[in-house]
Amino acid sequence: MKIVEVSDKKTNKEFLELPRKLYKNDPNFISPLDKDIEAVFNPKHNNFHSHGIIKRWIAKNDKDETIGRIAAFINYQKNKNPDFITGGIGFFESINDEKTAFLLFDTARQWLQQNHAKAMDGPINFGENDKYWGLLVEGFVPPSMGMNYNLPYYQTLFEKYGFEKVYDQFTNVIHTEKGFPERFNKIAEWIANKPEYKFIHFEKNKFEKFAHDFREIYNDAWSEFEDFTPIGLETIKQSFREMKPIVNEKIIWFAYHNEEPIAFVIAVPDINVFLKPFNGKLNLWNKLKFLWKLKTTKNPRIRFIVMGCKRKYQNKGIESGIIRRLHQETIPQKIIKQAELSWVGDWNTKMIALHEATGATREKIHRTYRYTFV
Repeated sequence: MKIVEVSDKKTNKEFLELPRKLYKNDPNFISPLDKDIEAVFNPKHNNFHSHGIIKRWIAKNDKDETIGRIAAFINYQKNKNPDFITGGIGFFESINDEKTAFLLFDTARQWLQQNHAKAMDGPINFGENDKYWGLLVEGFVPPSMGMNYNLPYYQTLFEKYGFEKVYDQFTNVIHTEKGFPERFNKIAEWIANKPEYKFIHFEKNKFEKFAHDFREIYNDAWSEFEDFTPIGLETIKQSFREMKPIVNEKIIWFAYHNEEPIAFVIAVPDINVFLKPFNGKLNLWNKLKFLWKLKTTKNPRIRFIVMGCKRKYQNKGIESGIIRRLHQETIPQKIIKQAELSWVGDWNTKMIALHEATGATREKIHRTYRYTFV
């Protein structure tokens, strides 16, 4: 067995193709688009390269077959303590073999140590945490777009190597036909009737305004959490460029208090069901088929990518009001039957309480691990 750095078209292709080989008999697997994975490793499409470093490898057996892969990276912007740099690993795949998996982990660890890291978190993304984040440990059902899916034995490989749990990430689902609990509706209606509050859906032609509002809300809402790094406009614009083909203005909402932006909910259609037949390839013909599907096929599921509310407005019913407003806009269409709330960390008690208040049920758990070198 040998480890080969991904450094050319051949090794890049092998890196991309491996999951499709490993999961070929798994009916739940939906291949991410190759272009989306490649974008993570391309400085032109991922601005994290401006403040971080990244490298990736594949593992090959004696027959020269690819049997594993991994990426390692350091995001210097999010490392607040220069005396304890934490790196990351992601895009891990492996056959069910400890020797293979451990060699991949060792390779990533050694490279991170050479770059002065003291620990590695994983599996995580070299980017924002709205996608490719966490190891699936519960809820092995077809993934929504951007959510990690892996075989159950990966948990054993991580934990036997010595990775320890940092936190769990819960994905919950609202079944819209059931409606919301009575208490949730009362709170939402109460806040909606206050004249100082208003709820407005996103408009593409006003992107600059909403991008600034999003940054203001996000950077306030998450500032209470340890190791928080403020989000910049370029990262917001990059995320929007990636989402633009599937953006539905009526499922992205902002809340305002006397014109001050105070909360948002960003949701997108869960298009993975349309992408599954493409097996990761989005050539011209597949693009045309995809666009046709979007126009002619009802998609019953949306995914809440992120929600946020300024700290001084939390626990006032704003989040309930904005979810209720989105629901009122979409339910008459009689299309959306499920709304995936993904993901919320087990440390985020306020958001967990909101999920519970909606009547949402648990669907999946992803886990973020850490391996400390010293």
